[in-house]
Amino acid sequence: MRRPKVQPIRNKLDLTDRVQVRIVTRRLGVSSAELTEIVGRIGNSLAAISKEVHLQRTPKASASADVPPVEVIASVAATETTAADVMAPSETA
Repeated sequence: MRRPKVQPIRNKLDLTDRVQVRIVTRRLGVSSAELTEIVGRIGNSLAAISKEVHLQRTPKASASADVPPVEVIASVAATETTAADVMAPSETA
């Protein structure tokens, strides 16, 4: 009796298949232990796994260095509106 070969699901990772694990670990540059930990945390979707690895590798920007404090934004916005109010009457005269 001839049995058909089981076709793998293309967008899911099967951790019991050593070939799949080896290919994914090489492609993403992670160890098998890291891969197992990521799969345990987020699931076995290849897209989710690659997204998670990418997010772990990108440096996290500090919010305080990139965005000025709220007080600075409010003061700049206030000075811009008063400057616009002062210039508007002089332009019409």
